[in-house]
Amino acid sequence: MNEQIKSRINQIKEKNVPIGYKMIDGNIVPEDYVQDFFENIFEFYGGLGIPRERLSEEGVEYLHYGDLHKNDANVISYEQYSKKPKYNTKLIGKEQFLLKDGDIVFVDASEDLEGTSTSVLVSNLNNEYFISGLHTFIGRLKRNCIEYDFRRYLTCAGYVKKQFQKLASGFKVYGVSRETIKKIYILHGNNAEQNRIAKVLINWDEIVTNQKKYIEKLKEYRKALFQKMLKPKIDWMEIELKDILKERKSFYIKDGKYTHVSLTINGIEEKGKQYNRDFLVKNDDKEYKITHINDLCYNPANLKFGVICINRYGDAIFSPIYVTFEVDKKIDIDILEAIITSQPFINKIRRFEEGTLYERQAVKSEDFIKGKIFFPTNENEIKNISSIINLMNENIKLQEKKLNLLVKQRKAMQQLLLTGIIRI
Repeated sequence: MNEQIKSRINQIKEKNVPIGYKMIDGNIVPEDYVQDFFENIFEFYGGLGIPRERLSEEGVEYLHYGDLHKNDANVISYEQYSKKPKYNTKLIGKEQFLLKDGDIVFVDASEDLEGTSTSVLVSNLNNEYFISGLHTFIGRLKRNCIEYDFRRYLTCAGYVKKQFQKLASGFKVYGVSRETIKKIYILHGNNAEQNRIAKVLINWDEIVTNQKKYIEKLKEYRKALFQKMLKPKIDWMEIELKDILKERKSFYIKDGKYTHVSLTINGIEEKGKQYNRDFLVKNDDKEYKITHINDLCYNPANLKFGVICINRYGDAIFSPIYVTFEVDKKIDIDILEAIITSQPFINKIRRFEEGTLYERQAVKSEDFIKGKIFFPTNENEIKNISSIINLMNENIKLQEKKLNLLVKQRKAMQQLLLTGIIRI
């Protein structure tokens, strides 16, 4: 970043207006930028409130609000939905719910304030039958003031997100209505500059997407490699889990001594603001389960989804519904982790599941330790396998760190370009 841009950023941080810029509603933007309110840009239409359980394999492609929250590139194409669940209905009288090429779909429900500004551009070149669904509403341009690709980034700028969060209503679920959203504005340059900005940001999206694909390929390779390496050999011994695991049943209140964490499909993660439910806890004396470094942890009800890991985070507290085991220190922790997180092990241990409903089927701790694993006995073999496991895991961690940096860089680039701090 050159000195001129650094100087401009510092001036804007201090709310000093640089030459060639102006102040609009507390935001410093280029002099040729205009303020455009959504009510002057869009006609808004509601989505069709059909829950997922009423979808089938026949009918019209159906965009659910959950798909918007999971989307990372701010664009959804009709082709993506050709094999997704559909809504079997006649379209007479429902034409207003059909998505056209270039429409913007907004969500009207989010579990966190950050998600209230979620929106996507609809790519539907042939205007195929494609319905906007539950907890969504459609924005269709009234006039040609916003370029096609630039629409992907309408709600990405920080000052736009703040407007959504300020206008959002709700307690457990937040949302912005079709009427409320009309009050939101964007600041933008002419159509030619919009196209230039969009081109750069689309390139950044592709870089992030490619990095994610690369990580997934690495994980697939790791899975195949581990499966081959950990296939039991003649001299491997069978170990009963009850002989190497001891359930930890220590509890502690949340007073800051231990970090509050969550157990996810990616392992133990610090409890973030996005899905933090602490505000629902009314009792300050609630006790959480303690877990320590190198414990084996799993979620009894979500074992089917792969929520099992070795605690690499450290001393922490988490929900009492989770199970945490102290592991015999004689066992190589890296090999054990590779075994217990493998699909073959999860499939075998799930035979102990109890529960009538799929969502509530769980493996109790006393049943979990009835499981058995095969483990190498030769010290050199243990060392070699552990070394390869570590190399693969470290490589993936490095690539994930790179991905996090790319995501942060993309976010910073969005703010710099969408506010005109950097001009193309």
